Amino acid sequence: MENVLIQGGLAGAVVGALAVLISFFLYRHVMRQDPGTSKMQAIAHFIEEGARAYLFRQNVTLFLFLGVLAPVIGVLFAVTSGAGRGVAAALAYLLGAGCSTAAASLGMIAAVRANVRTAAAAQKGLKPAFTVAYFGGAVMGLGIVGMALLGISLIYYICRFGLGWTEGEATGTALGFSFGASALALFAKAGGGIYTKTADISADLVGKVELGIPEDDPRNPAVIADNVGDNVGDVAGMGADLVDSYIASIVAAMILGAESGGGAFTILPVLISAVGLLSSLFGTFIVRVLVRGKPGAAMNFGTLATSGLFLLLLFVVTYKSGLSGQQWLGVFLPTLAGLAAGLVIGLTTDCFTSIDRAPTRRTAEAASRGTAINILLGFSYGLVSIVPSILGICVATYAAWRFAEIFGVSPFYGIGISAVGMLSIVATIISGDAFGPVSDNARGIAEQGGLGGEVMEIVDALDAQGNTSKAITKGFAIGAAALTVLALFAAYTHLAGIDIMRGINLMSHTVIIGLFLGAMMPPLLSALLILAVGRNAERMIDEIRRQFREIPGLLAGQANPDYRRCVDIATRGALRELLFPCSLAIVVPVLVFLVLGKEALAAFLGGSILTGIIFALFMANSGGAWDNAKKYIENGAFGGKGSEAHKAAVVGDTVGDPFKDTAGPSLNTMITVMSLAAEVFVPIILLVLG
Repeated sequence: MENVLIQGGLAGAVVGALAVLISFFLYRHVMRQDPGTSKMQAIAHFIEEGARAYLFRQNVTLFLFLGVLAPVIGVLFAVTSGAGRGVAAALAYLLGAGCSTAAASLGMIAAVRANVRTAAAAQKGLKPAFTVAYFGGAVMGLGIVGMALLGISLIYYICRFGLGWTEGEATGTALGFSFGASALALFAKAGGGIYTKTADISADLVGKVELGIPEDDPRNPAVIADNVGDNVGDVAGMGADLVDSYIASIVAAMILGAESGGGAFTILPVLISAVGLLSSLFGTFIVRVLVRGKPGAAMNFGTLATSGLFLLLLFVVTYKSGLSGQQWLGVFLPTLAGLAAGLVIGLTTDCFTSIDRAPTRRTAEAASRGTAINILLGFSYGLVSIVPSILGICVATYAAWRFAEIFGVSPFYGIGISAVGMLSIVATIISGDAFGPVSDNARGIAEQGGLGGEVMEIVDALDAQGNTSKAITKGFAIGAAALTVLALFAAYTHLAGIDIMRGINLMSHTVIIGLFLGAMMPPLLSALLILAVGRNAERMIDEIRRQFREIPGLLAGQANPDYRRCVDIATRGALRELLFPCSLAIVVPVLVFLVLGKEALAAFLGGSILTGIIFALFMANSGGAWDNAKKYIENGAFGGKGSEAHKAAVVGDTVGDPFKDTAGPSLNTMITVMSLAAEVFVPIILLVLG
């Protein structure tokens, strides 16, 4: 059994390192492509400059936050478990944040350099442009997941075998790594969401609605900030969000595995994640071979091929794991259930948000009858879209629990390993997500660079597929967060010493209060983030109007706007606005525990999971439907660009922007961070209090 643990830890580290190396290889491949004309390069330079400026300021803010929290974690662990554990926990926390920051930074820089090369490659045809965009996105997908798996594996291996700690102590230190990654994810997703929607809303309302100029018109002072926002929100932000759930699911399953008997149970989450990442490496290159006329078909087939290879390797890993009797089936089948739930959520999101599907087209048709009808229809479809996804999560949860029980495995471990299963091919999902903003930026650069109609048709096709990929990723991220926080919830009950099999007394007034407080948190965070977007957008709208009013010849195209001013407004506002909601996610769970007790905190986490998943699904899918309804009209339906239907759809899309790109996706991270805060701090406080 000792050999299984050693080999498992090394396998995770080796596969993680391999993924990081391949991401560097893909980055070099992308950088060797033609960067286009000098005009295109100038536009791309503005986008990269803005992205770097935001990233630098975000990381400075994050490191100040880490500088306060890391010593607190170190001291608390040192008081309860000794100085060595304290130092290790603080370092793991910093390493988690650092790995995620480094990978997100690399991915975003790759994306902002791939966009201009995608636009240039579109002059040669669809396949060359698609390849550059997809490989540009894969740098993020493979790099960030590879670093995550490498970090978890090394921390566990060093603590368990280098320092000789128990499995529980080693997984407890890995929990610090997960908490650090979550801190980065919450900053990146909330801050990036505020930034990108500040710019997007401002550019649309003044440019499209007030002045009637195209979406990516270079006369619009907010157009570069909008292009930057695609990268800080949908590349760095969403990548950090998904890898946060990825790390948390692995660590939660390892903690539950250590509680369930240890040995293979502890290391299997790492091994399963390793074969999932290997499958994603295969899928990344198969997509390039398959692309023909429709990018979506190639990406969908690539995902299916990745899933098929993963199932084969999953069977081998679980069957050869050394578990007694048929226990391997109690791991294999729950993992399969989690993967199936992820596919159901992805298909549901595609159904309700794709430009080719009935809900989106009906939402577009509703715009021809006015703004209110358009908003009502998109709102309603968002609510309906909750049903299949919630049912999928419920079925996966039930199946994971029952399969684990039947084959002699802890049902809580079954839930935890199902979350690992859903996130096993997350590198493929992140690659598809990052493909979206690369394609979106490529379209903007092609329009601003005047590349002509044929090139615009190609980049429009890539952009439409990118919108669908981003929507599917958001749905997948929400479903992944659901199963992950259920696993974290189970881990919390173990660490806090709650006998969950006896249940939590819903007749207790403290438990009821905890439940209501938890249910309140997701809508509260959503409101804070949307209000933040509104306040920041007001400042930028005033600036855009000022420039058109005060810069002679700007509207006529005879003068250049001040792009940097809008980038600065979006950056400063986003970082100022995110601190309060991010702090709430860490502070409130600890306060609930101190005032109401550990059972009330369990109810608090349960309430936040329920409303968090519902709000996140609703807002992401409503926003996606409004966005693609607008694009469907812009393609010529119901009067096309400039029509009354188009104006109504632009307003609907503006309402949906902070839904789908700010508040909705941030809820995934918030509920994960609250669960991790409970797991990290509550057991320590219980030991201190005796």
